[in-house]
Amino acid sequence: MSDENAIRQQRRRTNKLIADHEPERLRPFFDPKVTVIAGDGSVVLGIEALILRFNEFFKDPTFIAFERKTETVMLDKNGARASERGDWVASWNGPSGIMTGGGQYQAAWRKSQNQWVLESEHFVALT
Repeated sequence: MSDENAIRQQRRRTNKLIADHEPERLRPFFDPKVTVIAGDGSVVLGIEALILRFNEFFKDPTFIAFERKTETVMLDKNGARASERGDWVASWNGPSGIMTGGGQYQAAWRKSQNQWVLESEHFVALT
């Protein structure tokens, strides 16, 4: 499998774990020192804080999921780091059906022990 396909597969797996509301199972996909800039501009530093943040969302009975839709993956010349870009959508159950919001994201991946892990993600809310 190519590195690009491996990253796309990792993204699909994280999307599924978020949809299944299983934050503890997300740990292997993130660098322990991950930095996430959320769509509202808040900053989450480290995997422990990120797991807590996911748990906050999952406590909300109306929350459905966050889905990231990869558009591009670009690798550095050494195959050790990669950039992923795409669109993201958040969904909740609302009084008259499913409500959504979203925007664009950029993610940095690093190859660690032959596994691609997320170093950082930056989400920009546009809707």
